[in-house]
Amino acid sequence: MTSSSNSLNQKNLLLIFTRNPELGKCKTRLAAKVGDHTALKIYTFLLEHTHNVTKEVKATREVHYSEEIWENDIWENTLYHKKIQQGKDLGERMLNAFNDGFEAGYENIIVIGSDMYDLSSDDLNTAFEELHKTDFVIGPAEDGGYYLLGMSKIKASLFKNKAWGTNTVLNETLNDLKNESVKLLKIKNDVDLYEDIQNIDAFQPFLKNI
Repeated sequence: MTSSSNSLNQKNLLLIFTRNPELGKCKTRLAAKVGDHTALKIYTFLLEHTHNVTKEVKATREVHYSEEIWENDIWENTLYHKKIQQGKDLGERMLNAFNDGFEAGYENIIVIGSDMYDLSSDDLNTAFEELHKTDFVIGPAEDGGYYLLGMSKIKASLFKNKAWGTNTVLNETLNDLKNESVKLLKIKNDVDLYEDIQNIDAFQPFLKNI
């Protein structure tokens, strides 16, 4: 690793919010259609994809587990720092993670989930590059939420008074940022429902028996 990439890592922090992949506890809306076992297989597949696209990103990487830290899983301890999400709802958990990152000295911080098949390493590196030119970067999701949020300064209002998981989150977030410099990335599809994956080739092996 070069000294320039080291300096990037010291400035950039990637937060990966993930659920522990346990039967009946992940992708519950998808599971309503495909069943718990298939939903778990799909979520495990999405976790592996997220691992593959984040391991080369020019940033320090933190995995924030929903329930408990798993030491021996796909997130290698040599590449990923491991933490537990702290807070009553998703907004509070993200705010706490951003606050901790800025307090630790990082200058550009991005949070993503772990259910984005449509996400690439280039997308993440581009988002970090944009944060050198603007204060906030958002990746809008097709369902009215967002799949990526990046910032170079904290803005607590982004994480408050939101109906998380609904189609109002993106618009309300953009309204909070109306007086800020914001870069919008490409709209992408995250995976919450059967309809999100039914026509995507990579998911057909999981869907053939339902």
